[in-house]
Amino acid sequence: MNEIVIDKQEELVMKLLHYFITEKGYNPVIIKGVQNEIWLENLDNDYRIIRIVSGYIHNDEQFKFDLFKTKTLIKSIKKKTLSLKLKAISIFVNLGDNVNVDSFKENNIDFACIKSTDDLNKYRFVIDNFPDIAEDTNFKEDGFELFLKITDDINKKNEEDARMNEDVFKMKKPYITYGLLIINIILFIVSCFYNMTPFAVNRTFIVNGEYYRLITGIFLHNSILHLIFNCYALYVIGIQLESFLGKWKYLTVYLLSGLAGSMLSIFFNSGYSIGASGAIFGMLGSLTYFGYHYRVYLDSVVKSQIIPLIVFNLVLGFTFPYIDNWAHIGGLIGGVLSTMAVGIKYKSTKFEMVNGVILYLIYILFIGYMVFFKLS
Repeated sequence: MNEIVIDKQEELVMKLLHYFITEKGYNPVIIKGVQNEIWLENLDNDYRIIRIVSGYIHNDEQFKFDLFKTKTLIKSIKKKTLSLKLKAISIFVNLGDNVNVDSFKENNIDFACIKSTDDLNKYRFVIDNFPDIAEDTNFKEDGFELFLKITDDINKKNEEDARMNEDVFKMKKPYITYGLLIINIILFIVSCFYNMTPFAVNRTFIVNGEYYRLITGIFLHNSILHLIFNCYALYVIGIQLESFLGKWKYLTVYLLSGLAGSMLSIFFNSGYSIGASGAIFGMLGSLTYFGYHYRVYLDSVVKSQIIPLIVFNLVLGFTFPYIDNWAHIGGLIGGVLSTMAVGIKYKSTKFEMVNGVILYLIYILFIGYMVFFKLS
């Protein structure tokens, strides 16, 4: 049997892949037409892109072209991920001595040129962001044994990721959505026999202490068509979002979105407002936020379906005078912020969730201050 030979560059690339994938949670990015380089992505790190280049670059002109190509691909990733700013590290493992890397400067791309993992300690930006990289890439194994270990570890990490994704995307029974639909239908039937105006959203009554209207108003509807339209949207969007977020997170997002919508509504409108559409816009905002975190699976859905649906309905809302579009906008904002606060399973950090709570409270308190102290 012929012995499998692994050269030092291949070994170095494998060590880097093992570290970034299994230790730092980076995932491979599939980029068509790219050879001799591997792109990795992690939204939770300051450096969202790690690029490992094994192709030989022998002079400045080649390096300049490589930089141009990298910037072009990063722009494409920024558009795809809706990122305003994206920092990257290019790690070169086969760079010629004729290349003067110090003459190339980019604001959001840093370069590391290495022959071994110990060389990474020469770069301050690497040490600051990955202080354990040299230690965690120092394996006892080498050659084929190293190849087996790294392959096994990466496969285990991929299997764990697959299990978590299945846990998130596996459809669950949407009991909360069914409950919300039943409440909306029952209250509409009740409104056919009793005056439900005392429960509608209205600035004057809310400022005078009837705060419950901020929530009760999102369960009322003024016509059978209004009810059918909102219930259909609630059913279609709700069964997906409830499955993704989980029952109680989903209910929290629904109610907080409705509250956010009611708050913005009474800031801009002094009349009566009812309907679940503010909360439904909140669900759309929540789906967008969720899809951003799981964009490997939902990127095309978010860009081709959810965002156009949001834009279309907002334009429609400003076209027809009797639609409370401020409740829609407030619900949309509330949906994003409340989802940030409750967190996305396997994706959100505590820091991100705390920021979500703070931002949501700032939104509510600011609108509340304007309504209760400036407009009243």
